[in-house]
Amino acid sequence: MKMGRLVPLFFVAVLGVGMITGCSSTTSAADSAGKTVIKIASQTPLSGSSATAGEAIKNGAQLAVNDYKKKFAAKGFDLQLAPYDDQADPKKGVANAQLMAADPQVLGVVGHYNSGVAIPSSEIYEKNNLAMVSPAATATAVTDRGLKTVNRVVARDDFQGPAGADFAVRTLKAKKIFVIQDKTAYGSGLAEQFRKRAQELGAEIVGYEGITVGEKDFSGVISQAVSKKPDLLYFGGLYTEGGQIIMQARTQGLNMPILSDDGLASSETVQIAGNAVKNVYITSTASDVTKTAKGKNFAQRYKNEFQKTIESFSAYGYDSAAVLLEGILNAIDKNGGKLPTRPQVVQTVRSTKNFNGVASKVKFDNKGDNIFAKVYIFNFDKVSYPPVQVAEMSH
Repeated sequence: MKMGRLVPLFFVAVLGVGMITGCSSTTSAADSAGKTVIKIASQTPLSGSSATAGEAIKNGAQLAVNDYKKKFAAKGFDLQLAPYDDQADPKKGVANAQLMAADPQVLGVVGHYNSGVAIPSSEIYEKNNLAMVSPAATATAVTDRGLKTVNRVVARDDFQGPAGADFAVRTLKAKKIFVIQDKTAYGSGLAEQFRKRAQELGAEIVGYEGITVGEKDFSGVISQAVSKKPDLLYFGGLYTEGGQIIMQARTQGLNMPILSDDGLASSETVQIAGNAVKNVYITSTASDVTKTAKGKNFAQRYKNEFQKTIESFSAYGYDSAAVLLEGILNAIDKNGGKLPTRPQVVQTVRSTKNFNGVASKVKFDNKGDNIFAKVYIFNFDKVSYPPVQVAEMSH
């Protein structure tokens, strides 16, 4: 879920010093028990309003690194994770990307959570042949630019948005829909795709309004919605604003179903919205991994390691890192057991086929999109997290 998710879409070419969380690029290439160091980086928000999701992705990536350490050690390499905090800010993401590019030990990146951070940051990755695998960034522009370094394991907005509309009109029987979106690449992109498909299916969009990320009082836009008497409210955006909109909508008497996206696929949605979260549905590019034995095992290992319950994108952080690490291992083998170059890793990662992860099967097309990605529908039928998965949609 992949911003978009927090910041308006714009390209930034700002160089600066970014804060690195828990990593250093000052060590030599072979200073860990005589083994050559190989790093993969993670770039997610580890502070700010999206930190819960960002930390979950980072933790998932850390578990993958832990699992792959022995495989790398057997080939003479010391595998490490270098976590970076992009703060859900394009400027910070670009600054961090420059730091990664300057560290020769970094061979790939797990990230980003926010499409609006992923898009400008990936321009830096592309220039420096640094493979990126995103566990959550869903905006179409992430992969539509045709960059050889950019990949993602989750579905795109032009699948998630229409899937939500199909569910709203065909299952929830919505006829009059009021749409609110957060004016980010993620939220507005999803809302536009949702609106287009809902209209094709015969629904009337009685309102289409934007809000500003960081605001807390949405009484004005909700009053507009009340006046239009919709039978469904749709929100495109993240849980920080989404939780407030849900709570304030219920306070003003909008008790019909509310549908949103995987920006609300977080325990924070329940914390913010409270009792108002009942009868809220979300589309998500992340499944309920605890429905499988492999997923249940992952959830338990995650809890043992971090003393936390998994979030929606925890397993996708793991799978993104595992795809990246398998690509690096393949590049090592193709390079005669020697440290591969970044371009070699870029090629082997994009060539991923039939990778079976915790959350998803992965095969990248020529743009870096996962042909096996799905969209899932969840319902908050009670005041607790996670919500209940009620539907699954494939291309």
